[in-house]
Amino acid sequence: MTRRILTVCLGNYCRSPFAARVLADLGGAAVEVRSAGLTGDWREAHPEMVAVAAVLGYDLSGHRATRVTAELIEWADLVLAMDHAVLDRLYALVGPDSTTEMRLYLDHDRDVPDPMGRSAVEFVYCALLIEAGAARHLP
Repeated sequence: MTRRILTVCLGNYCRSPFAARVLADLGGAAVEVRSAGLTGDWREAHPEMVAVAAVLGYDLSGHRATRVTAELIEWADLVLAMDHAVLDRLYALVGPDSTTEMRLYLDHDRDVPDPMGRSAVEFVYCALLIEAGAARHLP
């Protein structure tokens, strides 16, 4: 059975699209992965994240941002939030009756820092954190 994973960040512009690509590439046929943001307006992935992803061997060229919905959360077996603020908003969106497992992407209650508006080094750091954290979510 294929595990359905949804990755979510603020704008679906940097962190969640990269996380989705990493999980999809590493998980292969065992996973179906989508990404979304609390805000999303069909933008392409951030150029800096696209460049970092390419260096690491991942292709973000076809990504278009999308907004998370309650239906998209219910589609997933597992929803991975990039930080605490996103996770709180996701719980508020679906309410207490949701049966979908939701948790932070990183272990030990850590946030994936948002690289938006920061240096290229921050995009690299973010991508490396996401790549290192992927295995814990794969079957």
